[in-house]
Amino acid sequence: MMGIMIIIRLPDPETERRALGFLAARFPGKSWVTGETSLPEAALGYLAQEGLKFTVEGKATYEQLASLRNPAGAEVQ
Repeated sequence: MMGIMIIIRLPDPETERRALGFLAARFPGKSWVTGETSLPEAALGYLAQEGLKFTVEGKATYEQLASLRNPAGAEVQ
């Protein structure tokens, strides 16, 4: 279980690169071209401990969470 998923925004591309690299092996999540990143609430403390600045946008919406689920399977003919 992932728990509550939170949307954050990182201040610049360099911070985003560092944060995503740090989080990749530890937490599930997704980053969008809009600059938003979804991750479990538990990951926020780890980002703060690493000194990475971010802004919390709020809880992820159902639509945002749907993009984390497995995509529909390929059609078999």
